[in-house]
Amino acid sequence: MTVDAHTTAPARGRSAAPPPAASAPSSPLRALGPNWYASVMGTAIIANAGAALSVHVPRPALLAVWTLSAAMLAVLLVARAAHWIHHTDQARAHLLDPAVAPFYGCLSMALLAVGGGALALEVPGGVALDWVLWSAGTAVGLAAAVAVPYLMVARHAIEPGTASPVWLLPVVAPMVSAALGPPLAAHLPEGQPRLTMLLGSFAMFGLSLLATLLILPVVFSRLTHYGPLPLALTPTLFLVLGPLGQSTTALGNLADAAPGDFGSLAVLYGVPVIGFALMWLALAVAMVVRAARRGMGFAMTWWAFTFPVGTCVTGSASLARHTGLDAFTWLSVALYAGLVAAWAAASVRTAGGLLSGALLGAPRR
Repeated sequence: MTVDAHTTAPARGRSAAPPPAASAPSSPLRALGPNWYASVMGTAIIANAGAALSVHVPRPALLAVWTLSAAMLAVLLVARAAHWIHHTDQARAHLLDPAVAPFYGCLSMALLAVGGGALALEVPGGVALDWVLWSAGTAVGLAAAVAVPYLMVARHAIEPGTASPVWLLPVVAPMVSAALGPPLAAHLPEGQPRLTMLLGSFAMFGLSLLATLLILPVVFSRLTHYGPLPLALTPTLFLVLGPLGQSTTALGNLADAAPGDFGSLAVLYGVPVIGFALMWLALAVAMVVRAARRGMGFAMTWWAFTFPVGTCVTGSASLARHTGLDAFTWLSVALYAGLVAAWAAASVRTAGGLLSGALLGAPRR
């Protein structure tokens, strides 16, 4: 669920960073941007979505994938900390680059996804781990939801026709917190603590939903007025599925934790939103097929095929629980099959790119 920072040149103007000296040595760590957290999200959602299905998925397989995502998160957190220490200029340039800054939302969602998987799979110590990662991910997500739009307005030079689904990343992060907060609420004392968590999650649902409704028309306007996205960026169209599936999941989880009005709201909201998600999925697939016919190759944008689809899996599974309709069960299973196939393709190509050094080469200017 990410764009490769190397595929998009920084916008000219206030946010453009000066090119490095020609003699500067190449460093793989220097090229490591926040977009790499999308691979953690895309891996963790395999376990989280599998655990949400009403059909049986072998727990050892889900646990193995979750363990991989946790290891990836640990490695990336260390590597990104080293990036800030040893390549501070590049890290600051990322924040001032409108093509890269939105990916700080991926850090939040990676933390949340791994934590949510620990709770869903009942990993030993999973409750404590989820509390730590949910708290950290929520703090980062709320900060990104404010800081990135601020930078877009005050510091970035946004050129006409450059609106992208990537802009959704920082504002959808609180929706992930909203979806994963209710399961944690069950581990809080009844009364004020539990109610605060549930209503706080509902507030983050609203924050993210309204921000998404501001951005989606701008993205569609860009597509209709300027045509298809560049080939390497075409997979980012799948990012639109993220807030749709995750918001459906969030209301379903709130209904599980606080039965009553939330149950009706989860169905009344979720059914039409999943319907729109399926329409957008068909459009995105058509655009990807078009791009593939025109020579679209692998880029880190392929991770956009994973986490957003995974949220539609969990959203459909939630509707299956609350409506009892087999149609939603089979929809969630079909989407999960596509998710696993997309994850396998993105993982293999990413591993190959890492081994060859192609994905962490010096940025092209």
